Amino acid sequence: MEHQYPKFTPEMKKTHTILIPNMAVTQFRLLKYALEYDGYKCEILGNCGSAVAQLGLKYVHNDTCYPALLVIGQFLDALNSGKYDLEHTALLITQTGGGCRASNYIHLLRKALVKAGYPEIPVASLNFSGLEKDSGFQMTLPLARRALACIFYGDMLCALRNQTAPYENEKGSADKLVDKWVERLGRVLLAGKGFTAKEMKHTFPLIAREFAAIPVTRVPKVKVGVVGEIYVKYSPLGNNDLQKFLESQDCEVNFPGLMGFVQYCAFNMGEDHVLYGGKLGTKVVIDQFLNYLDSIERSMLKATADAGFYAPGPFKELVEKPKGVISLGAKMGEGWLLTAEMIELVQGGYGNIVCAQPFGCLPNHIVGKGMVNKIRALYPASNITPIDYDPSATKVNQENRIKLMLAVAKERLNNPVQEPVKPLTAEELAGGAPRLSHETANV
Repeated sequence: MEHQYPKFTPEMKKTHTILIPNMAVTQFRLLKYALEYDGYKCEILGNCGSAVAQLGLKYVHNDTCYPALLVIGQFLDALNSGKYDLEHTALLITQTGGGCRASNYIHLLRKALVKAGYPEIPVASLNFSGLEKDSGFQMTLPLARRALACIFYGDMLCALRNQTAPYENEKGSADKLVDKWVERLGRVLLAGKGFTAKEMKHTFPLIAREFAAIPVTRVPKVKVGVVGEIYVKYSPLGNNDLQKFLESQDCEVNFPGLMGFVQYCAFNMGEDHVLYGGKLGTKVVIDQFLNYLDSIERSMLKATADAGFYAPGPFKELVEKPKGVISLGAKMGEGWLLTAEMIELVQGGYGNIVCAQPFGCLPNHIVGKGMVNKIRALYPASNITPIDYDPSATKVNQENRIKLMLAVAKERLNNPVQEPVKPLTAEELAGGAPRLSHETANV
């Protein structure tokens, strides 16, 4: 007989503490305030270590996606800790709604809870795709708007912090300013403000100016971009504290923002209409939504650039970058976005790239590792290393591979090439222009 899993009911909103696995640290810290304003009691989990992965391996099939192992292991480790009243605890997990296995995490988690002896713990889903329609946790329009604001603010804080921290005269200044703004924005969100486009556009320059005021000494450093599967890319648990390691190697690190992934998911819904047909109304709504996000994003990027920091192009320009390299129909996992972000990073001066992916993640092996040679052909100066993350992969081996990439980067930094390397044209990449028969005969 099939087990009847407990549902998160509307009544639990007042009685239960919701545990949330950590991914994008700053964005999720802000998201906690948005959920609290909506009446939810939340806690972002910070438990890490090998025990988390081992618990995941114990209760989930070891061929399952590495992020699923970690997220489920983190939940079980928290429940085992004794810190929580299990009768009043619920779990929240994100679902993308795409073809990626991430959409099935929630079912794996529910089965693991039963196996681990926690069949009474309800699980709620955070998604923008209308999944889990009978759940008491619903993504309402006001909550969605606040969540989007949290992502915008978090992306900006991370970008400014990462461009300031490696050069700051007083160590820790940038991190302190991030904490200050998270607390300030948290108070604003709890007051029911700060999430409209007008309010965000007013706040962005204020944030940028404060980071620009931090005393720094700008010296040449290796600039490293990080792309990959969304969880492994952002989560310190998933990537073995990749950012901390890179900064310990005296690098400036660039993580493309989480909002890009949100826009990518929305764009794909509209692109489905272009590729396969369907309701025109869906395409119109998606385009309007993307225009709304574009307006806010451009304001954020302008504030960043006006304060003297590097700002990438907006999403509408990012969409154009992979054309001729990979189809916009490649949208499983991070799809064409991952390839586009690598191109964006190379063009923006972050040509040293770590492509972080779970071992066996088929979509990202195609759109990540599979695109490396093509990007190298177009941008010969690019220095890309794919790194697999898996319970059996050791941190030492991962860091040694990254160090090899950094050795090349430091050599180029210290001995820059005088003549820029000429990128191949699409024609040359395809093997050269077709020759006429008489030209071939004369060769």
